[in-house]
Amino acid sequence: MKPRGIPAVAIAALTALTLFLRPDEAGAMAPERSLHPVPRGDGIRFPEPETAPPPAVSPVPRARPRGGASLSGARGPAKAAAGTICNNPDIRGEVVGLVPGRLKGCGVERAVRVHSVSGVALSQPSVMDCTTASALDIWVKKGAGPALRREGRLSELKVAAGYACRTRNGRPGARISEHGKGRAIDISAFIMRDGSIVTVEKGWSEKRARKSLLRAWRAACGPFGTVLGPDADRYHRDHFHLDTARYRGGPWCR
Repeated sequence: MKPRGIPAVAIAALTALTLFLRPDEAGAMAPERSLHPVPRGDGIRFPEPETAPPPAVSPVPRARPRGGASLSGARGPAKAAAGTICNNPDIRGEVVGLVPGRLKGCGVERAVRVHSVSGVALSQPSVMDCTTASALDIWVKKGAGPALRREGRLSELKVAAGYACRTRNGRPGARISEHGKGRAIDISAFIMRDGSIVTVEKGWSEKRARKSLLRAWRAACGPFGTVLGPDADRYHRDHFHLDTARYRGGPWCR
């Protein structure tokens, strides 16, 4: 049967024409794009699939370095415990900063409020500078604690006075006390873990307690520049006065 719509003569003519065309002329009549996929590398670029970029950091956690070293390899200080002040883990409290004084010569530039030293609590948080806090820590650790060991294990210091903007012994016209500069603390008693209390006033006249208190008093002479006790004068009959004033001749202890 003859195909509908196309005369047999026309089909024969097209066939003959194709046979007599040159290859380049036949190629010109071909479609501009091949109907088959073009292999890569022939100059035609295809869009890359939309995939998420690789993570900048490996999802596997890196092991934490020992000894406070950072992940970059540099060593750094270990994180300080909460409440640590004066760069000393044995001194606990809080930073106060500038404490202005109502009298000329009073005040503390970089004050701290100390709650405890070497695990021994202060009966009331006391304001002082870090030099005084460090001296108190040394005294408790190497002086007062060992000196009172016969009485028990030291748990708390009874604070009679800390920072106070006043003259020496509260006398009118006297020089500003070291208490007014944040460099002094007064201790009136030592409280043990079992609840027993050794007071300076009463213990100074008791044979057993006096020996322990004398050792504690002597041990303070060095860490502190001034150490006064019941034998100094009537103003100190019931407490130890400890301050960090420095003298050319060395500590003044009485």
